Amino acid sequence: MTPSVATPGGSLILDSEGLARAVLRDRDVMEWLALARDEDMRVIASAATLIEVVHPRIRRPALEWTLSRIIVEPVTELIAGVAIALLSDAGLHGHRYAIDAMVCATALAAPGPVTALTSDPDDLARLCDGRVTVIKI
Repeated sequence: MTPSVATPGGSLILDSEGLARAVLRDRDVMEWLALARDEDMRVIASAATLIEVVHPRIRRPALEWTLSRIIVEPVTELIAGVAIALLSDAGLHGHRYAIDAMVCATALAAPGPVTALTSDPDDLARLCDGRVTVIKI
């Protein structure tokens, strides 16, 4: 983990893996969340991310506790439009990239600078086109 690349202030966005690992209290993700708190960063997730994270084996109390400590941003028509533009600009389409595009659109709408924790750094970096610091977890 290299938390020093996150800039004070701004936002930290979690993709589905970031959120899932936060629910599991993964050490690396918890260090990022502590850094975000110390640096007054907003910790956010797209509402679309919740759809990926929830499954029958997830511990619902742990999920609810985690969600109570972050901001869940809705997927609005504006966010959807930005996601569509990001997909188009990157030459991508389809369900494989849809939620990543919504995560990136949400990140780009957040107060910057923005750092994204993801298990899929290549797709997020391609979609965000250098406007978000993408960290592989």
